[in-house]
Amino acid sequence: MPDCTFCRIVADEPDQHVFADDHTVAFLDTSPLFHGHLLVVTREHVVRLDDLDPDHLRPLFVTVQRGIRTLERELGAPGAFVANNNTVSQSVPHLHVHVVPRRPKDGLKGFFWPRTRYAEGEREGMRDRLRDAWAPAPGA
Repeated sequence: MPDCTFCRIVADEPDQHVFADDHTVAFLDTSPLFHGHLLVVTREHVVRLDDLDPDHLRPLFVTVQRGIRTLERELGAPGAFVANNNTVSQSVPHLHVHVVPRRPKDGLKGFFWPRTRYAEGEREGMRDRLRDAWAPAPGA
């Protein structure tokens, strides 16, 4: 899809990828809830989770699972928040799953999602750190 921001990142901006395989790409959100906030997208352009071919659900959520493990291990986050919006609140109309590192008393309450920004060079440093630490597939 030529006008899709995420399709462009998938196809034309591999330098942004934290992880990529045949079905999915993970990259850092440009306006994260917390540093390390990942977006896991499908390579195939679909808008909603219920549009995705059921055979591609497993690869999507294996990547989400690996993202959780990576954030917890590399950032010392004791947990993660995982979310998907279907149409409403979906700022880019391309299926994506948010994987956000969480800590007790981190300030995230309900659906009040204060966004932050990376300082100059921080996003690239975080991308490289997570790319180097990417967790192996389950059972590997």
